[in-house]
Amino acid sequence: MRIITDAQNIDYLEILKRPCEQNIGLREQVSAIISKVKADGDKALKELTSKFDRVELDTIEVDLKALNDSKKHVETELRLAIEVASKNIEQFHAAQRIQDIEVSTMPGVTCKLLYRPLNRVGLYIPSGTAPLISTALMLGVPARVAGCNELIVCTPPPINPSILYACSLINARVFCVGGAQAIAAMAFGTESIPKVDKIFGPGNSFVTEAKMQVAAMGIPIDIPAGPSELLVIADESANPTFIAADLLSQAEHGTDSQVVLISTSQTIIDNTLIELKSQLTELPRKEIAQESLKNSAAIKVDSIERALEISNGYAPEHLILAVNDVSMYVDQVMNAGSIFLGSYTPESVGDYANGTNHTLPTSGFARNWSGVSLNSFTKTITVQEVDKKGIASIGQTVIALAEAEQLNAHANAVKVRLNQLKKNQK
Repeated sequence: MRIITDAQNIDYLEILKRPCEQNIGLREQVSAIISKVKADGDKALKELTSKFDRVELDTIEVDLKALNDSKKHVETELRLAIEVASKNIEQFHAAQRIQDIEVSTMPGVTCKLLYRPLNRVGLYIPSGTAPLISTALMLGVPARVAGCNELIVCTPPPINPSILYACSLINARVFCVGGAQAIAAMAFGTESIPKVDKIFGPGNSFVTEAKMQVAAMGIPIDIPAGPSELLVIADESANPTFIAADLLSQAEHGTDSQVVLISTSQTIIDNTLIELKSQLTELPRKEIAQESLKNSAAIKVDSIERALEISNGYAPEHLILAVNDVSMYVDQVMNAGSIFLGSYTPESVGDYANGTNHTLPTSGFARNWSGVSLNSFTKTITVQEVDKKGIASIGQTVIALAEAEQLNAHANAVKVRLNQLKKNQK
């Protein structure tokens, strides 16, 4: 983990450049995978699964019996945890329901905004080095709350029974396909996997690149959610043991993850580094975390305000404010996927069970993207109704604007109605 002392001339966007941004040739590899899936469908999926996952697939879709039987293969404690998390996620997202609105903008002119669920959504559940059970809940529960008719889940084989159980709770169809090829399959459809209306889910740099490429082809996606990242801002009141644990909780996601500590206290930085070394020895995934820490940094600053300035430029997926008075600083956070306040709010609670969604923008996209919410699974439809009084009151305004744009047919669509009203008045 690099140690940096802040200075005004430091280019943090360059120093903290995400690891995946340096992967030359990724775009071409993903483009080739997408083209292969579009051309060869299920055949391509089986070949690519054999190549990348070393699994030979007879059938791509998990049968309903396997989904229903998955509960038998999940230990009681884990099953109950999945159910509690599902309930909390449902409660938080159900509270996000927005009512249709109706406004009268002028006498006789009524405008409405209607919310409608997406019909079929594709949910990508990563399961490379670890089965992300929580992601199935984070995507599937809001989709069901929103009212989506069909949930298509793609996840790499072999599929962990706990993921299957989570998918059974959200009543999803599950397919044994991972990586960029899964994104391509959901985007364009194959013999087995139906084309979806929108693609959701985090993943590695290949998955993120695939989502961006299909989005450029007109397939909607949730957000550019790639390798995980965490930034911790800490003052002298912070607990180095907690900070190290939080940094490692994200570093263990993958070798392309990135974690950053910014502190006003050199003592906190030094003690956190000691804790990192100590806690690393106890982690089963320590090799992954160690590799991730090579992409990471600790930065000494003179003030929390400066730390927030750097953080807003970096735009982290997760931001922990481990400071004495968090209320002073929350309003200064402009760019972050999700904020965790105080020393007793680990990022892990948001990842799993408190109810907020853990599908968040990475790679600096928190500057202009939001994380997944209930509205991510809906679309809006506008409705307008104009009566005789309304066309009389708004008609000349429309005519003037249409004629100024030299769109005379637009203007005429109003004129013929106004002329009819004049005839009726005679």
